[in-house]
Amino acid sequence: MLEPIRSPIRRAFAPVRALFVSDASAGVLLILVAAAALVVANSPLAEEYHDLFHAYWWPKEVFYLNNLHKWINDGLMVLFFFVVGLEVKRELVAGQLSSADKRTLPIIAAVAGMAVPALIYVAIAGGDPKLIRGWAIPAATDIAFAMGVLGILGSRVPASLRLFLLTVAIVDDIGAVLVIAIFYTSELSVMWLAISVAIFALMVGMNRFGVKRFWPFVLVAVALWLAVLFSGVHATIAGVLAALTIPMRKTDGHSMLEKAEHGLAPWSAYFVVPIFGFANAGVHVLEMSMDEVFAALPLAIAAGLFLGKQLGIFTIVVICVKLGIARKPDNASWMEIWGVTILTGIGFTMSLFVSGLAFGDNQLLIDEAKIGILLGSIMSAVIGYVALRLTTKHPEEKHLYSEAEGSTP
Repeated sequence: MLEPIRSPIRRAFAPVRALFVSDASAGVLLILVAAAALVVANSPLAEEYHDLFHAYWWPKEVFYLNNLHKWINDGLMVLFFFVVGLEVKRELVAGQLSSADKRTLPIIAAVAGMAVPALIYVAIAGGDPKLIRGWAIPAATDIAFAMGVLGILGSRVPASLRLFLLTVAIVDDIGAVLVIAIFYTSELSVMWLAISVAIFALMVGMNRFGVKRFWPFVLVAVALWLAVLFSGVHATIAGVLAALTIPMRKTDGHSMLEKAEHGLAPWSAYFVVPIFGFANAGVHVLEMSMDEVFAALPLAIAAGLFLGKQLGIFTIVVICVKLGIARKPDNASWMEIWGVTILTGIGFTMSLFVSGLAFGDNQLLIDEAKIGILLGSIMSAVIGYVALRLTTKHPEEKHLYSEAEGSTP
């Protein structure tokens, strides 16, 4: 007797459940966390919010990580970069970047998607020497956010475009890691750099000699993190380097890398990144003048993310397809491809990370950068969603909510 009553209720809540049983859940969580940070930062709790993350525990000379904000950005985020490294290695060895025909388009698209936003940034803000260090801020795509928007759209979006966005974002992450290592490195300590190289070589040797337990890699990875931290290279690079040494050979049907990625990815997506987002997204908008909100820095970042990303990636994809360098993603129209390229302008996590490296202790510039990142990312998310919603007409759309409903006990 209850079933006729329950079924309409279940159908009514199916769209909400679809957000949290699909690729959207991590992105939705990140949106909520960013919104919470903005609310708290502009509430009577603003001072407590700032002190929570920036109050010093001890002098910098004692140990560089002397407040919670630095422990999150230079310590906890190592896990995020470690998971990124695991994903990159898996894709390079056995995934969508493992062969030339599969990786050609994502690599070319990612390079264009980093270069054009950087050029737009420099064109707008490059005249001020204090701002030039922020050129890489609009060059990165946030995988969780972008895939989250696709998750909300469900199966309207062709699988080939999901794969295209994912692989472009992965290559984008590789580029961002290289940019951080090369352009945002402070004065190098040759001794600690040599120690870092030796520890990395030890981890490579552990892989080659078939160490089968994960915990020895964890212990040595912690040592690598400390050595890289003291070397002057940004400490999170240690996470990527350590991940590249994790064995991918299968022993009992699964590789150590696959087990590590499967176990750590949820911690990264639902714990590390939300904490990072809450600690970094809060900006005191109410204390900023209109001149500061619409200054060259936020405008350059927002334009780089929203205009530069789609312009660079879509243009190069069209050129590659027309010249026969690569194939257009299967079952996807040009309008759908354009919609997905708009989503690549969502640069939340990595862009916030790079802005902190670029402007150091200059809180005004960091706040202005946050405004630009939020504006560019929000515009890319909303307009990208609308563009895909209006242009995708795949018949499998009708299965989205029924699948979500069926996956819920």
